[in-house]
Amino acid sequence: MAARQPKDKTTPLYTELNRYKLNGDLSNPRIISVTTRLLKLNREDEVAFKCKIVCLIHQSEFTQAIKEIANHPNLSSGLMFEKAYCQYRLNKISEALKTLRAISNPDAKVNELLGQVLYRLEEYSECFDVYRDLVKNNSDDFDEERSTNLSAVLAAMQMWNAQECEDLGLDEANYEMSFNKASLLAGKGKLKEALEELDHAEELCKESLDEEDDEELELGVIRVQRGYILQLMGKNDEALALYNQVVKARPGELGLLAVASNNIISINKDQNVFDSKKKVKATQANGLENKLTKKQHSILTYNRCLFYLYTNQFESCRKQMKQLEDEGEDTLVVIESALFAREKRYDKAFERLQDHISSGNASVHVKLSLAQLHLSQGHVSEACDALKSLGETQYSPGVVSTLVALYTNTEDVDSALEVLDNAVSWYKTHGGPEKQLNTLLRESTDFKLRHGHSKAATTLLEDLRKANPGDIKTLAQLISAYSKFDPGRAQELSHQLPSVTELSGNIDVDALESTPLSVTTRQLKKGVPQADETPLSPGGGGTEIIKKKKKKRKPKLPKNYDPSVTPDTERWLPMRERAAFRARKKYKKQTGVGKGTQGATAGTSEMDASGPSSPKPGSNSSSNTASPAPQKQPGPRQKQQAQGGARKKQKKKKKGGW
Repeated sequence: MAARQPKDKTTPLYTELNRYKLNGDLSNPRIISVTTRLLKLNREDEVAFKCKIVCLIHQSEFTQAIKEIANHPNLSSGLMFEKAYCQYRLNKISEALKTLRAISNPDAKVNELLGQVLYRLEEYSECFDVYRDLVKNNSDDFDEERSTNLSAVLAAMQMWNAQECEDLGLDEANYEMSFNKASLLAGKGKLKEALEELDHAEELCKESLDEEDDEELELGVIRVQRGYILQLMGKNDEALALYNQVVKARPGELGLLAVASNNIISINKDQNVFDSKKKVKATQANGLENKLTKKQHSILTYNRCLFYLYTNQFESCRKQMKQLEDEGEDTLVVIESALFAREKRYDKAFERLQDHISSGNASVHVKLSLAQLHLSQGHVSEACDALKSLGETQYSPGVVSTLVALYTNTEDVDSALEVLDNAVSWYKTHGGPEKQLNTLLRESTDFKLRHGHSKAATTLLEDLRKANPGDIKTLAQLISAYSKFDPGRAQELSHQLPSVTELSGNIDVDALESTPLSVTTRQLKKGVPQADETPLSPGGGGTEIIKKKKKKRKPKLPKNYDPSVTPDTERWLPMRERAAFRARKKYKKQTGVGKGTQGATAGTSEMDASGPSSPKPGSNSSSNTASPAPQKQPGPRQKQQAQGGARKKQKKKKKGGW
């Protein structure tokens, strides 16, 4: 009888693992116990170990998966992709890049993970090459996602690296690709086209998403981007409304909330401080480190510095400045000098700016800050010197106009003329934009004509006329300038002016002469009859003017008016002045009762015979006493005013409380 074969214990365990795989239940905790038993039976079982790592990844146990890989180096040689993915999910992006670089023959899935890692590290140029190869060499169910990622890389290169990118003409299969195209257009400065593309992205988003939560989140991203573009266009009110709408919806995405809050702070500036104070907290939430790019983080920090500066929180501003050390010394110098100026330490502010400028590494922004600080202190000449030290930037129209305005206010016309002449000669020598050159020529000419330098203005006008021979305005100015010192040349040029008929065009001179001078704008809109259109009376010799009849308005009568009843003749008089009015009798209190000291009697003044009003003994009081003059009786209206004043005195309360 043959001996029995030993029963294989691994077969039922693998059968159970296969069942989980077929059911798609790779996150079942039972897989961990099954693979552990398989590894106890065979410590070199690479298949069981890989199943265990995959199960840990599906359970989001990335830290445990990395520990298992580190503890079993003999079994993890083929698990480099899984290790890199775990590092990527744990935000260990640099370590994930090293792990992916160590793979000798990367396949499509390795390159896709490499593209994600490079995008997070903001290595956009290499990331673009990786995704372009993936789109070109692969064709499966993930083609749309690869194209979306490629469009996102293009938008990031244009927005953050200011690298000019061409539109690849990718099909806008979803709202994400449309959103990325809008971001690309915004980075190129095509703001109106970007807004139209965002409208298209919003329509696609509403059609594709069913769940309200996901739709609100994605629509919030589109709305914040729309607000950003509107803010760039100067429409701050519309942008602020969109930002507040997103913030009030309380999106679950921390990055979206932080960006919207930061943009609200940038619009508020030094106004609406309490609202900005609430929004600052959203820009400092935990977990933002991996949600935003480095450029976005630096913008958030910079705006927090400005907010603390505006609200005089100087210590908080200095703490935020320490986070800007990697952004370049120029930014730190400008903020620090502004902080000194806010603290009224202007000497420190000037010293900080001038030391940095003398080092030779200062940008134009720093030099402009120095000029602004000089102007705030009334140092006009020092501000002009700072603007003249800008190099080629001093010849830009904005700086030239500022210098001319400053010199004109100080009545230094010669320096202003020198600035204009230097700018014109620089554009002629270096071949600047023709539009800016013509603008400078025009402004320089007007300035010289206003200040009596007609001879110098003719040279510039001749240049303008060569550039645009058909400009009548330039010709007229040239004639006016020559008339001051060379009448013959002015007379010669005047023959080149167009005739009066050409200038007048289709103007009806007779109609202008017949129009009265006192005509208002409303009458002009209605149309004033001309001299030959005067309306005449139908019967007469044609010389009588019809007079317009004034319309009589119908009298307004009360609703209860009865024509058979004679109206009251006293209906317009106040009630107190009518004959039928009877005033109410008032009770007069006895005066003197309860007043005075205790024991005093009333009427003592009447019993006193020493008063001047009492008659002397023996005299005839009736003959000596003059009869009083009759007093004028006050009318009803005077009585009413007197009674009203008495009531006010009675109602007047004492001051002081108790």
